[in-house]
Amino acid sequence: MALRDELLKSIWHAFTALDVDKSGKVSKSQLKVLSHNLCTVMRIPHDPVALEEHFKDDDEGPVSTQGYMPYLNKFILDKVQDNFNRQDFNRMCWTLCARKNLNRTHLLISDEDAFKIWCIFNFLSEDKYPLAIVTEEIEYFLRKLTEAMGGSWVEERFEDYKLELCTKQQCLSAWEIITLVGTGTFSKGMDRQTLSMGITEVFHELILDVFKQGYMMKKGHKRKNWTERWFLLKLNSISYYVSEDLAEKKGDILLDGNCCVESLPDKEGKKCLFYVKCSDKSYEISVSDKKRKQEWIQAIQTCISLLKLGRPAPHRESRQKRRVLRQKQQAEQEELELRMKELQTANEDKQQELEAMRKKLEEAAANAAEEERRLLQTQTEQQDRYRVDLEREKMVRQEMEEQVAQKSTELEQYLQRVRELEDMYHRLEDALEEERSARQDEEMVRRLQARLLEEEATKRAELEQIHLHQQRAISETEAEKQELEKEGTAKENALQAAMLQLEQLESERQGALEQYQDVMQKLEDAANNTRTWKHKVAHHEGLVRLIQPGSKGPQKITNWGPAAFTDAELSLRKKDWQERKNRPAQTQ
Repeated sequence: MALRDELLKSIWHAFTALDVDKSGKVSKSQLKVLSHNLCTVMRIPHDPVALEEHFKDDDEGPVSTQGYMPYLNKFILDKVQDNFNRQDFNRMCWTLCARKNLNRTHLLISDEDAFKIWCIFNFLSEDKYPLAIVTEEIEYFLRKLTEAMGGSWVEERFEDYKLELCTKQQCLSAWEIITLVGTGTFSKGMDRQTLSMGITEVFHELILDVFKQGYMMKKGHKRKNWTERWFLLKLNSISYYVSEDLAEKKGDILLDGNCCVESLPDKEGKKCLFYVKCSDKSYEISVSDKKRKQEWIQAIQTCISLLKLGRPAPHRESRQKRRVLRQKQQAEQEELELRMKELQTANEDKQQELEAMRKKLEEAAANAAEEERRLLQTQTEQQDRYRVDLEREKMVRQEMEEQVAQKSTELEQYLQRVRELEDMYHRLEDALEEERSARQDEEMVRRLQARLLEEEATKRAELEQIHLHQQRAISETEAEKQELEKEGTAKENALQAAMLQLEQLESERQGALEQYQDVMQKLEDAANNTRTWKHKVAHHEGLVRLIQPGSKGPQKITNWGPAAFTDAELSLRKKDWQERKNRPAQTQ
């Protein structure tokens, strides 16, 4: 902990003690006295005018802690140096606050022990105001106190107290921790002297940074005699006094990283010897037994090692680690609470969604029930309709049976129509033959027309070539102009002759086109005639297939239907068609 933070805790106790009515403010006259005492104890030149100058704009009444802090930092704490007695400083602040807050009615300890507990509280309390000591630090202090008194730590007793404490609050003030220790709650079976010695030992370790203390024999540097002294081991020094009341200090052994401690063999009638070697001199020390010798050597070596590493005292380092761990746990707890809130919010949202889904499901169930009711009603209506349709179907079946009987009477009429169809088939064959002839004529006209178009295209290409040659010849040179005019005249004559031929071809093409139109007219007439006969055949074709018994053998199918001709008739028709097909080929 920094020096400023340590001093602020004691000053806070003094300031709150001056706040009699607990309004958070103190009169300026009291602050003047407090500031003067602080400057006197911490050996700082006091400037009473500075306080008046600082609060000259606030003459209406007392000053709060927020108003006093700027003056305290600027004119006192910024000037303080570590050259004063901290215990005198603590006692001055203790005197101010104990008079108001300490209740001595049921205490088993003296005011001096209460002061030591108050100093331990300031050391272990959190750096938050109002000052309080948390459960973990209470356990640490009580455990240390129990070990100093030579007792055994009872975990179950403290757990019960912790549960009781958690139901009210999770921390204690300085006066509550003094009452807890002073009433002997955790020191039952111990007398007052043992409790006082335990408090003193913990105070020396935590506040005065005393690693070890006790009586040892020291060899003098001048007289070389052995004298018993009370030794006090701190992190950077070993102080020795005439007695354990620390009234008369005889000297200091300053420790640093270059010092060393080693064991010495017995000599001069002294046993359990060791010496501490420093940069300027060495010190020979004798203890009563080997166990104490080893404890002192180990404690001094620990201090030297810590000085080499530049680390603080173990109890200060462990306190800092506990604080860092608590801060980390608190951060994790806050993060966990934040996550729990988020999860709770998400859970509420889910509950709302589930409630909405439940309502939708209820609505869907109601809709489904209504839909089922409608389906049942629809099914009943459909069954009624099916019953009516079945009765109607029976009536229709009876009517169909009557119609079948009527159709059987019409069969004779179909037989008469078959005969008429046979005549129609013969006429249709003649019409198809005429259509085939018309198609052949059409093909010949198309070929003639195509040949005339090719000749016309050839003549046009020749005329274009002649025209291009004529244009090219005109543009060549002026010297050949007359000759070219003669040739042009000749070519003009040739062009006129070609144009006459072209007109003749055009007239021939026109005649071919008229001939083609005549053929197309014939073809259209033949097609119309064929369609007429096909329509008549299609109209009566079903009747032919209904009444014709046919043969049991395989039947041949033609354009006029199955079994329209006998095999002999079909062979004669095929032979006649083959002769007509070969006749145009011979003509060509």
